[in-house]
Parts: sequence; C-alpha cells; structure tokens
Amino acid sequence: MEPLIGTVDDTARWVAHHRAVESARPDALFHDPFAARLAGVEGAAIAEGAAPAAGGGDGWYLTARTVLLDRAVAAAIADGCDTVINLGAGLDARPYRLDLPAELEWIEADLPAILDHKATVLAAETPRCRLRRVPLDLADVGALADLLGGLADRRVLVLSEGLIMYLSPDEADALADTLLAAGADRWCLDLSAAGVGSVMAERNRGILRRAPWRFLPADGVAHFEERGWRAERIAPLFPAAVALGRLDSPEAHRLAAGPQPDPRDPGDAPWSGVVTYLPTANPASAAALR
Repeated sequence: MEPLIGTVDDTARWVAHHRAVESARPDALFHDPFAARLAGVEGAAIAEGAAPAAGGGDGWYLTARTVLLDRAVAAAIADGCDTVINLGAGLDARPYRLDLPAELEWIEADLPAILDHKATVLAAETPRCRLRRVPLDLADVGALADLLGGLADRRVLVLSEGLIMYLSPDEADALADTLLAAGADRWCLDLSAAGVGSVMAERNRGILRRAPWRFLPADGVAHFEERGWRAERIAPLFPAAVALGRLDSPEAHRLAAGPQPDPRDPGDAPWSGVVTYLPTANPASAAALR
C-alpha cells in the first residue's frame, strides 16, 4: 500500500486538517475558516490513517503549537517587527486569519507546487496584510540569503513552523547561520529534543517513513544558543496543551503540575516547545562557530 505521506509537503495537509478540526469546536482556541479547503480530502485521509501518537493523538500537539506560534507572532509585531518571512509556509493561513497591521509585509517561502495550490484555493480571499509568495527551495541557502538581503532595512521575524525537524543537522545549522548572518531580528520555531526520537521512531515505521524527523538536538534550546542566538521566549508544548484544555486526563494534569524538563538539557525527556530566538552575535561570530 502506498503511504499516505509521500513527501514532507503532504504533512501540510495533515496539519491543516487538525486546524479545521479545532476550528469546528464550540470552544475553539482559534478560527481558521480556510483550513478544511486547504487540507482537502487528502488531509482528512492522512489524519484518519495516522497511528495515535504518544499522549493521545496529534490534535493536542498541533493545536497547542498553533496557539503558541500565534502568540509569538503577535508579540514580535507588537515589539516592532514589520515583516514576517514564513519559511516552509505550507498551507498556513495566518495572513488571512490573524488580526494583523495592514502595512505589515508577510512573505511566504516554500516550493512552487504548494504555494500554487494555496494561491488557487484562496484566490477569492483577501489577506489582512501585504502578502507576497516567493517560490524557494529552503535547501538553497544562497537564495534564502538573497531574499533576506533584500530586507536589510526591515525588522524581520522569521517564522518556521513544522520545518526544522525535517532538516538534517547540517541543514538546520546552515539555516540558523544564514538567518543570523542576514540580520533577522527574531526567529520563531517549534523545536523538539532528542527524547522525542522514540515517539518519532514509531511514526517513521509507518506514516512518516517518507518524511522522517531528522533534527532532534540532544541539547534542545541550547543548540542554537551555541550558534549565536539567545532564546527570548520558551513555551513548552505539553503543559500548554494541558492549560489550554487539549490534554485533560488526570495523568496529564499531574505531569504538567510537576517539574518540567530543562529545555536546554532535556535528557531523555520527550520535550517540545515553541521558541523565539534573538541574535546575540554578529555574522563573523557565527562563521567562527562553524
């Protein structure tokens, strides 16, 4: 049987389906009226065929991740960021659903096929800010550097949701160094540490075997702090999901109320979180770290 997820791009439909499910709840934590159309029948099929992840399925993780990233975007804009570059934008609809300044520029960078699909589905919709789509292979750090270089006079938030885990360690480090050298003001991403590996190993024997998670640093948040970044905001996903009511078992509440793993030294704990980094070194320092 052909796997439901053939490439990393297919995971965008999966995530969009979960946004649609959350949006349909009477107590929805966010409303994405475009998610169901973007996910299509393929997104629903992937979600139906996915083996349950540890902790009660995927919904709690993806919903909490969306909420925490929405908050991080709002905080960056409130602090003066006037440009958002969404790397690996996939089927994200934030330019259409968030309350954004009309003058904000939002740049979606991803492979042409997925950007074309989104543009077709949302052709009749109006974004709430200035939206630009840039076809880009994120493995081409030179092209990414050129894109960022054209924004030297801007205060740029780089957003990468559901991206970093699919990169190799070398690719992840190259991305971090490229963003630092280009002078990005902030970098916001979801990050999972090595302890998540056992969960993903099970996934990779099944639905994610064509799109394995490859970057799961043993030192968690500290990994990029050693490459010239400083974590300004760290929001662990598990306790957030409990606080948001998306993990509501007595055991989940007990664990969330107890000591949490050190995000900079999580050990074998399956730690994941949303992190906003600020640069703490100049490009020359980043080159020295390599």
